[in-house]
Amino acid sequence: MSKFGLYNMFTAVEGKRDSLAKLLLEASKSMEKVDECELYVVSLADDNSDAIYVYEVWSSEEAHQYSLSLEASQQLIQNAKPILAGVEKIGTSIPIGGKGISTSQNHSN
Repeated sequence: MSKFGLYNMFTAVEGKRDSLAKLLLEASKSMEKVDECELYVVSLADDNSDAIYVYEVWSSEEAHQYSLSLEASQQLIQNAKPILAGVEKIGTSIPIGGKGISTSQNHSN
């Protein structure tokens, strides 16, 4: 089974980027307890004062989907809704290695 990478751009309601970033960092902390989540990186866009990028790497796409049903995830989603203007999926990928990525699974072309 291939790893699953996901890159999203979250757009905050004007003036609420810091609040949204704080919630996404809380999400990152909660993912530290989920073995199937290898990376959850939150970055502020340097060219858009309302945008935040999140890059995630999971053991599988199914593990990512399951994580969305966790109580902590559901609570963070509810807390973010009032300050979230939109989410854009930038893309998905099949991570094959690198710093911070386990290479215990083989990848196939």
